[in-house]
Amino acid sequence: MPMTHRERVLAAINHKQPDRVPIDLGGTLFTTVTEAAHDHLRAYLGLPADAVAVPTSRRSSTVFPDEAILRRLDIDLRPIAVGGPDGRPDRVVSEGAFVDEWGVTWTRVPGSHYINTDGPFYHVEEPTLQDLEKIPWPDPADPGRYRGLRERAKQLSETTDYAVALTIGPGPVHLSQFMRGYGAWLEDILLQQAFFEGLLERITEIFAGFIDRALAETSEYVDLVAYGDDIGTQKGPLIRPALYRQLIKPRHRRLAEVVKKYHKPILYHSCGSVYAFIPDLIDLGIEILNPIQVRAAEMDTKRLKREFGRDLCFWGGIDIQQVLPFGTPQQVREEVKHRIDDLGNGGGYVVCPSHNLQPEVPPQNVVAMYEAALEYGR
Repeated sequence: MPMTHRERVLAAINHKQPDRVPIDLGGTLFTTVTEAAHDHLRAYLGLPADAVAVPTSRRSSTVFPDEAILRRLDIDLRPIAVGGPDGRPDRVVSEGAFVDEWGVTWTRVPGSHYINTDGPFYHVEEPTLQDLEKIPWPDPADPGRYRGLRERAKQLSETTDYAVALTIGPGPVHLSQFMRGYGAWLEDILLQQAFFEGLLERITEIFAGFIDRALAETSEYVDLVAYGDDIGTQKGPLIRPALYRQLIKPRHRRLAEVVKKYHKPILYHSCGSVYAFIPDLIDLGIEILNPIQVRAAEMDTKRLKREFGRDLCFWGGIDIQQVLPFGTPQQVREEVKHRIDDLGNGGGYVVCPSHNLQPEVPPQNVVAMYEAALEYGR
């Protein structure tokens, strides 16, 4: 007997074999699509030019796909996302630059993504805890973040059979890097450790407030909570695992504890090679790992399933570095079959790209991916 979309996703998360492997597009802020890729896909599918895509992130130029696309591809999830603040909305400073509520300046050249180019602590050579008191901080209680959130979650839960994902933006690792600058952030780990921890702690407090308030509004209607913090690179861990456990893991534990207060599974997103951190993530109580960047070091999907498949549901895994942008539709189908073979047995797998779909991904490859998932995933 066919499962509902929600039953299918929950079966996979709980390591039960669903009637088919679930599929995701746009269920979270990091499993969605850029505006340009959305336009290409909409045109390829022959959908009206006025198909509505909901903007998600100015800096990454991403959107949540139009409902017509989601229905055409039979996507199993729908998102609800924490919104922007009333008090400190993005401030546009030029055609290609804006300042966000954290005081970070984002700049881009035409046709590219935004990149952080300045922030509150970029030019502080020897920062101290006192420097943290010199800037305004985001207010986690700002009503703009939660306006309509409960109503959207209730509508999806009660009038559709889709799984509902509460999706929240980047966490304290990302945000501290944006505010400090990547190079200085890495130096601070060893040279300015008191400031490094103070900055992480301040951001963690605010981010935990986002999660807590959002779940207080929506917990009876959502099926999982998604947030991210990159701790891997293409070649290995971002920092030594021992330093992660000392400095960052306590903050990640605090975020997980907020979610667990509401008894919801956590989808944790980190790009790159995170193999060395997976036991720590399991220890934190994280049930779902995304995006499974298969071309990064030590991210072999058969090995991941063998070693961690009893504890983790894997979410993603379809190569967006080579196969999706540069492969043929047949190569995409083979990639999907490979990942389902490696990860799908006994549940514990949701098919989607290993990050947001970029403009260079041909729409025929997107369609081939989801058609293959529906074919091979049964």
